[in-house]
Amino acid sequence: MKILFIGGTGVISSACSDLCVHKGYELWLITRSNSFRPVPHGAKLLKADIRKAQEVNSVLGDHKFDVIVDFISFETLHLQNNLKLFKDRFKQYVFISTASAYHKPVLNLPITESTPLKNPFWEYSRKKIACEEYLMAEYVTNGLPVTIVRPSHTYDKTMVPLPLGRFTSLYRLMNQQKIIIHGDGTSLWTLTHHHDFAVGMVGLLGNYKALGESFHITSGEILNWNEIVATYGYLLGIEPKIVHIPSDFIALHDTEWGDGLLGDKAHSKFFDNSKIKQFVPEFRPEIRWYQGAGEILEWYQAHPEHAKPDDKANQRIENIITAYLK
Repeated sequence: MKILFIGGTGVISSACSDLCVHKGYELWLITRSNSFRPVPHGAKLLKADIRKAQEVNSVLGDHKFDVIVDFISFETLHLQNNLKLFKDRFKQYVFISTASAYHKPVLNLPITESTPLKNPFWEYSRKKIACEEYLMAEYVTNGLPVTIVRPSHTYDKTMVPLPLGRFTSLYRLMNQQKIIIHGDGTSLWTLTHHHDFAVGMVGLLGNYKALGESFHITSGEILNWNEIVATYGYLLGIEPKIVHIPSDFIALHDTEWGDGLLGDKAHSKFFDNSKIKQFVPEFRPEIRWYQGAGEILEWYQAHPEHAKPDDKANQRIENIITAYLK
């Protein structure tokens, strides 16, 4: 297959790029800049800003693709522009949406693909829902060959899946400073390693039975937030200093973090992955969280240039903790 990734060097897409090359597919990436995650050897690069049609047309030439995977459309206008740019150039268009689009508050567990999409708390999720609705309308009305994929909190060795501040929270934990866990830390959560996710997503490429279908792709490991943090503590040999703070309180003091909590992480979530396993039988998530957490710690120890807390995030954490303790 000849495949184009719009993106390709992000947390999720980097593992998918590696797997496509490993499988011998002809992989092209369209991206505007170099990432610290390298383009895999064997992939070909089209350097352009996808938001600038003239740039894209200048590098696109007469290319046609079996599959286009769109990792970086976040609103319907992005999709409308992309479909114009790539008109008659693909046989399958895979849109990377989000599992945060599922109904909040959560109606039933486990979540399946038939769970309604509704998120009154988080604009990011509402825009992804609008994207899905637009694409499915195009599928029904004009036969657009689209497949929708919904990841949920997928991480790699560079991304710290803590609820606030990413590496900043890990830095604070490592240095015996207080970190925030929303609620009482017992809400259930699912973390998925990007290599496991890639097996499911790449398995859908060129699978024309998947046209008009949507899939979430997650691990089957169910954790709570206290366990997620305790894993780091165990690996580091320290006792994390946790301050449990209600999500509503965090949202009151920091809208950006609050929206992501109330619209996603504050809710217990785990998933029924029967559908993706039916379409991609080789999808069998194998990487447990304790393995992923160890991989993250090793990477930051080997890359001290990235192991720096964000001053603004650090101050935001301090402000919230101070306000709550008062």
